[in-house]
Amino acid sequence: MKQLATLLVGASLIFAACKTNTDQSAYFNADGMDTTVHPGDNFFQYANGTWVKNSVIPDDQSGWGSFFTLYDENLKKMRTILDELSAKTDHQPGSNEQKVGDFYASGMDTIAIEKAGYEPLKPMLAKIEAVKDYKELISLLASSYTEGDGDLLGIYIGADERNSSKNILSLYQTGLTLPEKDYYTKTDAPTVEKRQKLVAHITNLFVLTGVDKTLAAQQAAAVLKLETAIAVSHLAPVELRDPIKNYNKMSVGDLEKISPNIGWSASLAKMGIQTDSINVAQPAYYKTLSTLLASQPIDVWKSKVKFDYISSNASLLSKAFVDERFAFNKLFSGAKTQEDRWKKMVSRTDDGLKDLLGQIFVQKYFPAEAKKRMDELVNNLQIAFDKRIAQLDWMSDTTKQKAKEKLAAIMKKIGYPDKWRSYDDVKISRSDFYGNMRSIAKHDYKESIAKIGKPVDKTEWQMTAPTVNAYYNPTFNEIVFPAGILQFPFFELKADDAINYGAIGMVIGHEMTHGFDDQGRQYDAQGNLTDWWTKTDAEKFTAKAKGVIEQYNAYTVLDSLHVNGALTLGENLADIGGLAIAFDAFKLTKQGQSAEKIGGFTPDQRFFLGYAQVWRIVDRPESLRTRITTDPHSPEEFRVNGPLANFEPFYQAFGVTEKHKLYRPAAQRARIW
Repeated sequence: MKQLATLLVGASLIFAACKTNTDQSAYFNADGMDTTVHPGDNFFQYANGTWVKNSVIPDDQSGWGSFFTLYDENLKKMRTILDELSAKTDHQPGSNEQKVGDFYASGMDTIAIEKAGYEPLKPMLAKIEAVKDYKELISLLASSYTEGDGDLLGIYIGADERNSSKNILSLYQTGLTLPEKDYYTKTDAPTVEKRQKLVAHITNLFVLTGVDKTLAAQQAAAVLKLETAIAVSHLAPVELRDPIKNYNKMSVGDLEKISPNIGWSASLAKMGIQTDSINVAQPAYYKTLSTLLASQPIDVWKSKVKFDYISSNASLLSKAFVDERFAFNKLFSGAKTQEDRWKKMVSRTDDGLKDLLGQIFVQKYFPAEAKKRMDELVNNLQIAFDKRIAQLDWMSDTTKQKAKEKLAAIMKKIGYPDKWRSYDDVKISRSDFYGNMRSIAKHDYKESIAKIGKPVDKTEWQMTAPTVNAYYNPTFNEIVFPAGILQFPFFELKADDAINYGAIGMVIGHEMTHGFDDQGRQYDAQGNLTDWWTKTDAEKFTAKAKGVIEQYNAYTVLDSLHVNGALTLGENLADIGGLAIAFDAFKLTKQGQSAEKIGGFTPDQRFFLGYAQVWRIVDRPESLRTRITTDPHSPEEFRVNGPLANFEPFYQAFGVTEKHKLYRPAAQRARIW
């Protein structure tokens, strides 16, 4: 599956209500700072220490900060829309309002959902039970894709990374329940406990579908053993960041040779797919899957497929299934209680019906002035980045010219799509939540496979308009900022430039830099995976990136757990570059060129404080442990202190010297972009 370079923001910039356009101090609240800490020792703590100390994570959350608070506010806004639409039963049948309102109503009808129990799963479970050998199993799974289900074969349709103007079918590794392969082999106590809890979880789900507890436990143990064998074939998270390693284009015939027991020609036909060109992102998985299909008892495979099917649908079923799923997932998030039903259903409506709800959200909550102001900010950041490239002392003119061409070619998408998706063929019933989910899944699958071999539509968005996030897509060479993040506290039309450039400006610079990080730099201006660097410049980049890996490897998160500098390299490079680009753009503004203090802080100091408070967050230990092994983003404290330790203007703004803990000798400071 394509990996977008997402911001995954998680922190809090605090603003107060504005009364006048001239009272800029109203947009920044210093109460959350801890001024007993010197900025040069720990700027994250200096900017956020009191807030961190006083923060209480809500029981239903894995952490708390501005990403969470804004996400929560957006849920409330969408709920207002959905409550209004779902209260009416006289919408025009087939209209957007009918579909959105009735879908939400069906998910909130817990009486009907409880009454149904796991009845919706029984037909498929019976089909799995009737399977006699692995060939029948693969045939059944292939057919189920057209019905909105399917597992074991991970499919994704998107731009061919070597020919970004054309869509291609890609196959990726799947088949694991735990977050990544090391969870199946590590022997530390927390990981062993998670494997034990997984067996208990599988057992409980089987029991909920009527299986004898003793038999269920035996089947669960067999599923874990099978997943452990599958895990051996998986690439680790760091390896998944290598676009060349994950590009293995081949014909169906060649795929048959490396994984003959899957019967690809017949399977693809049952899936409704016609193609002879496939990118097999992780071939080792399919080689292993083919071998295990023939070598493992069919009853073990049936248990595995049943579990996958029940697990993927558990959140759509009665309370007992929902509770069991949460009880397992909280091991990784640390959340103590589940979110309210309405929150889950608002999120599911946004995720499921996407643009149908997004259109209404934008009309109601996204002002035209915000889009215009963001256009200005993005253009200013692009100008600043271009100047930085021109001034690089380590890169040749040949590579500089290519870099400038790529920067100029970046597509900018702000707020919402120019063209909304259609869901005309999706039938939504007010009384059938599970059926509605199947209808949406069928639509999404049909729409997706229709793209294979066709020209790429680069107007498409990969996030919904209300999403509190942003991303860079390398095959589109685009930066995307949904309306959801373009509001208080990340972006405020009336705030002074120091705050806006430190907050949303850094976000813009971060996404731009993704086009030139260790992954993004391997794609050209058109989004093709191709080498446009001179050999010498590529070697210099790699050497500089190695220093960043070493810097972040040294950061301790919990106990003996350290940041994985290789896994987080792309995000760290984007943070370092984004900060510098945003600061340069800020210095071109009137405020950036003045020395006038607001609230006791210089413009430069306000810029850095705005930046640091955007990444304000508190995490539960369980969430941090999961993130360290799977998340390409560093924990937020190091998203602040790491880039600042490399940035000379920060040293100047706060008088940082060699006696301070963040100080790094000039020769060791990373300056790539």
